Amino acid sequence: MGQAAEVFLGILTAMGGFVEIGELVFTLTAGTRFGYQLLWVCVLGTVGIMAYCEMAGRVAAVRGRPVFSLVRERAGFAAGGVTLVASLVVSLLTCAAEIGGIALLWQLVSDGPYRFFVLLAFVAFAVIVWVLPFQWIERVYGLGGLMMIVFAVTLIKIGPDWGEVAQGLVPRAAPSSGSARDTLLYAYVAVALMSSIMLPYETYFYASGGIEDDWKPKDVTLNRVVVLVGFALGALLAMALIGLGADFFAPHRIDPQAPATAALAASDALGRAGLALALGGMFFAFGGAAIETCLSGAYNLAQFAGWPWGKHLPQRATPRFTLAWIVLLLLAALLVVTGIDPVQVVEYSIVASVVVLPLSYFPLLMVAKDRRIMGRHANGWLSNALGWFYLVLVTLAALAALPLFFLTHQGQG
Repeated sequence: MGQAAEVFLGILTAMGGFVEIGELVFTLTAGTRFGYQLLWVCVLGTVGIMAYCEMAGRVAAVRGRPVFSLVRERAGFAAGGVTLVASLVVSLLTCAAEIGGIALLWQLVSDGPYRFFVLLAFVAFAVIVWVLPFQWIERVYGLGGLMMIVFAVTLIKIGPDWGEVAQGLVPRAAPSSGSARDTLLYAYVAVALMSSIMLPYETYFYASGGIEDDWKPKDVTLNRVVVLVGFALGALLAMALIGLGADFFAPHRIDPQAPATAALAASDALGRAGLALALGGMFFAFGGAAIETCLSGAYNLAQFAGWPWGKHLPQRATPRFTLAWIVLLLLAALLVVTGIDPVQVVEYSIVASVVVLPLSYFPLLMVAKDRRIMGRHANGWLSNALGWFYLVLVTLAALAALPLFFLTHQGQG
């Protein structure tokens, strides 16, 4: 399949950030509550994650350095340790939410016991990560996640008001209703939506994936293509979900909090084929995100500690890395076996991830713009401008996230 197959790394990473369970909930919620008014946040967040993932992939290709190696080097052991712990918490919570989402999907189609499906998901993903090479994980889950395109097809068939879509691309500081309660809720959903798009584990996984795929300086252009294709596709799907929230769920007065609820729109518009594609796409998107987050946590821990790591190495050569992803996957499964609502876990993971964003992105920006390290592959003026702009933006989001979380009663208004 050659270099074209590398695009699946971008698709897998984008699916894990744009249409995993957290993004699914927040995009549908944004559309249901505010119509197309938060569409601009998708565009804003997409440009940001593209900018930082491109930097991460470029550093990985040119220097062979993953993100958490840079975090420890640039931030120091203490600050790097705080970032590591926070990133592990985010990876654990997100992985738990994805496993819970998979169990809910299986329960929907078979009406079996939820806890059994949680344990089955743990066993299935443990076997998949153990057995499949990294490249096949990319291809299977990247290709399977493409079934989520059914949501874009569904929106087109419903027929959105393209004038409202265009207006939604224009940034606004407050919703059209203008009430204080709605303004706070609008701000919370905007921060959560942007943060769920710019989840830090996407950058960790993407850079580590580039090293797993043995990228070299000659692959810098390929890295840009992978980022543009993968994340543009993810953004289009996220925007389509906002549209479904506005044009299907809001008119039918359906609260799309349960992950499988999203499939109702596809089923209504496209019948059984739409339902099958929607459920299949969500399975691969949630499953890919579960694998992505458990590997991301293990990557971070191994890179920070200086252990041998990577799926490209024999497991006997990476015992601590292998144990790390198994333990993280097991803890995630045990967390949702308790019966905690996966959607509630999503809320906590998003808030936790916002705090990690500035700590993760600052060291990456410092290395990517350093010509002594990167030579002719250092950031140009556009990458630097975007890097600094989004660093300030995610820092402000980090400061606002917790107050908004409590003021809106966890987004309930």
